[in-house]
Order: sequence, then structure tokens, then C-alpha cells
Amino acid sequence: MSKRIRAKHKLDRRMGENIWGRSKSPVNSRDYGPGQHGQRRKSKLSDFGIQLRAKQKLKGYYGNMMEKQFRRTYDEASRRPGDTSENLIGLLEQRLDAVVYRAKWVPTMFAARQFVSHGHVKVNGVRTNIPSFRVQIGDVVEIKEKSRQMALVMEALVATEREVPD
Repeated sequence: MSKRIRAKHKLDRRMGENIWGRSKSPVNSRDYGPGQHGQRRKSKLSDFGIQLRAKQKLKGYYGNMMEKQFRRTYDEASRRPGDTSENLIGLLEQRLDAVVYRAKWVPTMFAARQFVSHGHVKVNGVRTNIPSFRVQIGDVVEIKEKSRQMALVMEALVATEREVPD
């Protein structure tokens, strides 16, 4: 189970950009890092540091996956023919919580993870409460009848426009 143990705002500030595209992100007002030494001049990152930061951003964006789960996904993406980075993004977008978020049933990626784990989603008519469940092409993903009346879902269905970060 993956649980966010660090503050989302702190992760935004450490990475230096608004990862989830939220309007309340502190990066919008403070463009320096968190903590006592955040305002000091940043040193130039090495190649490894750039790659590590990109990996951490990707893990954080998809609901703070654990390293072991992310590594398994990367290994599968590298085994598939074609571009590994495109395969990795494709595999991450096939997760059930990402599908629920992209369907605009919930406002955030974290709400999508919670929405799935609380059992509000059915895949092919079967209740599924595993956010990392991989959805295949042709699977039918739907919200349970009782859950369609939730205020969160009604609100998200009305809001047609959502900002998606780069």
C-alpha cells in the first residue's frame, strides 16, 4: 500500500514546479525550496541528479508509488518493444486510479486513489478496490450506482475543464 507521508506542497517546492497543476501550490508565490536552506543559491545538478528528479516527479505525480512497484513497471516497459519512456507512461496511464482521474470523475489524482480503494468503481461489472489494477483495452470501467449520487462525483462531472500539468 502506498500512502503519502510527506506534504504535497513540500514536494512541489522541492521539485521547483507545480506538479499537479493546483492553484494553491506554494510554487506560485515562493519559487525557492522548503526548509532553512531553501533560499540559498541552487548548485548545478549532475546528470544523475536530473534523472533522479525526473523519476521522483513521475512517481509523485502518479500517486506517490512505492519504489519497488515503480521499478517493476519500468522493467516491464523496458522489456516491451519500442521506446521505453513511452511504454512506461502508457503502463502508468493504464492504472485504474489514473483512468478514473482522466475520466474526470474526481478532482485530483489522490482523490482518484481514495475513490477506487473505497470500492466506488467497477471494472467489467466487478467491484475493484485496487488503485494499481491495470485496465486493458476493451474493459468497461463504471461508477457504482450508489456512488453516482456523491457530491464529489456530481461536482466533478459538472466541471468539464481541468488543467493538466505538462
